[in-house]
Amino acid sequence: MKRYDRAYFDKWYRDERVNAPAEVRRKVVLAVGVAEYFLQRSIRSVLDVGCGEGQWLLHLRAMRPRVRYLGLDSSSYVVRQFGKARNIRRASFGELPSLHLTQKFDLVICSDVLHYVEEAEIRDGLREIVRLCDGIAFLEALTKEDDIIGDLDGLISRPAAWYRKTFERAGLVHIAPYTWLGKALQPIASSLETV
Repeated sequence: MKRYDRAYFDKWYRDERVNAPAEVRRKVVLAVGVAEYFLQRSIRSVLDVGCGEGQWLLHLRAMRPRVRYLGLDSSSYVVRQFGKARNIRRASFGELPSLHLTQKFDLVICSDVLHYVEEAEIRDGLREIVRLCDGIAFLEALTKEDDIIGDLDGLISRPAAWYRKTFERAGLVHIAPYTWLGKALQPIASSLETV
């Protein structure tokens, strides 16, 4: 069984560094920019599902110091090490519905997670993401068509078409790289703003 302990994060986020800080920063800038474009205001709240050590939070706070952030991760190490300081709680993608969150979020993130999650768990968690998303969802997943570098242990190789169909069936609309418009903002999107 795969363990998301300190050794795992040291290997993939520090030693071999699959996602360099500059790359994460570009993703954050994209997601925040698209969310604020559609919201027509600065983002106020972020849910980061499968957040790991909370890499996105550091960049989010640099851009929007007052943003409310909730991170969720299945790693006991992450929650023990960073939970209090970075507001990270323990939960897997599929456990999201059982949390019964009431707050809605301007930006929902699930970066570099879905390709390790079983289909039934994705569908359950995705329904909850759609319910909680009052802005956009940044859903980064590696696909069968991608040349993948990094952690291949437990990777579930699915075609990009499977993700597109699953996200669309859940009620999301594709608007930019890895970026999907939640139901609340869909009525204001013009035809050329969607993919």
